[in-house]
Amino acid sequence: MKLAFSRLLLVVVALLWVGPYAWMVLTSLRTLPEIVAAPAWPLPKSIQFDAYREVLTAIPVGRYFLNTTVMAMAIALLQILLALPAGYALAKLHFVGKKVAFALVLACLLIPAQVTFVPVFSMLGPLGLVNTFAALVLPFGVSALGTFLVRQALLSVPDEMIEAARLDGASELRIVYGLLAPMLRPTLASLFLFSFVFHYNDYFWPLVMTTDDDVRTLPLAVALLREQGTGVRWHIVMAGNVILSLPVLALFAAVQKQILRAVTARVG
Repeated sequence: MKLAFSRLLLVVVALLWVGPYAWMVLTSLRTLPEIVAAPAWPLPKSIQFDAYREVLTAIPVGRYFLNTTVMAMAIALLQILLALPAGYALAKLHFVGKKVAFALVLACLLIPAQVTFVPVFSMLGPLGLVNTFAALVLPFGVSALGTFLVRQALLSVPDEMIEAARLDGASELRIVYGLLAPMLRPTLASLFLFSFVFHYNDYFWPLVMTTDDDVRTLPLAVALLREQGTGVRWHIVMAGNVILSLPVLALFAAVQKQILRAVTARVG
């Protein structure tokens, strides 16, 4: 009885999570007259793909998708590259001000990007980096969350292993990237997924940092779909959001095993 109740509860929770996405997909397969006539009824009378065809013709999806993917991928890889030595220093090295440095990392977790927009924009403007990929990537290259996650994961690594590597003549960089990075694969996969999804869906920063369509991202293009015409064409907006979400779902499916390993390690 208890097992059946637990499974029923899990099914209900899963439906609550999947329900909005399923509603979005079904709405994208309806026609606008259907939506206007019965907005609360998601099931289409007949499956229509006209909304997807209109999205693909209204905006250059391929270019926007490439811009978004390159930006999110570059940010995620750069965050991992810099979080590894930073987390290693906070977890395994001894230096003056170590506790203060860790406190600053924790404080940075509380500061949203919107707060730092004006000084960052003022710094990038004179350098001629506004309206470039550098403006989208560099401000997020260092991740306080990534540093925190790597530091916490490294606390469980025995110091004797690092000392043995030093006795074998390994440099600090070799220890960080050659020895410890493979051991932290689940943690790094979780960090990569979190960073990629966040910046892939980011709307504010690309909006204020770019004015040229050559470097603008897919969330901005999807937002423009809502403004076309005299009214909101919800089936087209939903189709655009479905297209926007597909790469993220594919990425999650690819790294879900690593995420489960990371969660299991934390629980264990």
